Parts: sequence; C-alpha cells; structure tokens
Amino acid sequence: MIKNHDYRERIIDAAIEIAETSSWEAVRLFDVAIKLNITLDDIRPFFREKEDLIDAWFDRADSLMLKVSEQAEFLTLPPQERLHHLIMAWLDALAAHRTVTRQMIGAKLEPGHIHIQVPAIMRVSRTVQWMREAAQRDATYVRRALEETALTTIYLATFVYWMNDISENSQNTREFLAHKLQIAETLDHVVYGSHQQDTESQPPQVEAKPVEPDH
Repeated sequence: MIKNHDYRERIIDAAIEIAETSSWEAVRLFDVAIKLNITLDDIRPFFREKEDLIDAWFDRADSLMLKVSEQAEFLTLPPQERLHHLIMAWLDALAAHRTVTRQMIGAKLEPGHIHIQVPAIMRVSRTVQWMREAAQRDATYVRRALEETALTTIYLATFVYWMNDISENSQNTREFLAHKLQIAETLDHVVYGSHQQDTESQPPQVEAKPVEPDH
C-alpha cells in the first residue's frame, strides 16, 4: 500500500492533468490509477471519493498561502496589504489551472449536491480563518464576527472575479481586491475609529518615566 506523501500529491497532479485534456467532469479515479500505474486500492487511503481531490487542490492553495506569511517582511506590511498578499497568493497557487478550478466549483454548485455544498461552505470558512491567523488579525466578539463576514465576502467576490480574469498576472483581480479591501478598511475606521485599527499590528508602547536628577 502506498503511504508516501509525495504519492498523494502525484494523485492530485494526475487528476488535474487529465482534467486539462478533457474536463473535470470527465475525470475518473480509475483513469488516475491507470495514469500512475497504481490501483484504486492504492488511491483509497488518500481519497475516499473524487470530491476529496477538490478539497486537496484547495488545501494546497491554503498551504502556499500560509507560506507567504512566513516571509520575514510580511509582518512589516499594513494589515490591509497582508490580506491582499494572502488572498492573491491563494489564487496564484491555482492560476496555472484556472479553467479546471472553475469546473471544480461548477461541479460543487450543481443542483442536488447538498452533501457536497455544505462541506464546501465549511471549507470556505476554514480558509478565511487561516487568512485571519496568517494576517494576525486579533479582533474579538462583534468586531471579529463582522470582520470575518466582510473578509469572507471579499474573498468569495475576488475568487469569482478571478475565475474569469484574463489580464496578465491577474492584474485586474489585484486591483479589484485592493479596492474591496480599501472599502472594508474605511468602513472599519468609521465604525471603530482609525486609532485602534492602525495600532493592531504595533507593539504596546511603554510610557517613558522622567529621569530623576542625580543628587
């Protein structure tokens, strides 16, 4: 039985390659097995069904997104720019197979696939939570809930826009996202004030005590 992590990645890549030459709808696990010269029973420990491959494809994007937050200069960016970098890193991870990604989403949205759509909603929430963690967003209570709702809306709107973006390096998507994030930040400033938002990423300041003269 195959247990190597690399094989899991090869199974994903093989499925994507098959989809690129036909469509995601046409992908079958037995075709993946034939392409890799393995058996269906070799695939089964990694993927219980074809839909699991979609989750794995987006998990890969999550992982690459989080690697961006590990870069030394990342935390020096303003909060808005951190989110921009993270969302675009997530999309860039999928960009080489944009058409197949669009077909995957279409498959999940087909009528009658409630058993697929409910987990898909949970996966969106999971990705958004990782974005917030990576950006080190620390809002609590009502502000946290509002922030999560706004970020989820922006992320999904950007994803939909990106799926049909043919501009070089997804430049139109980058501008679309920057505009949406700016609106969200402006609204946040209106509701909560700019001082708290602007100091979210700053360390607490220690008040300097006056130096007593020597006697």
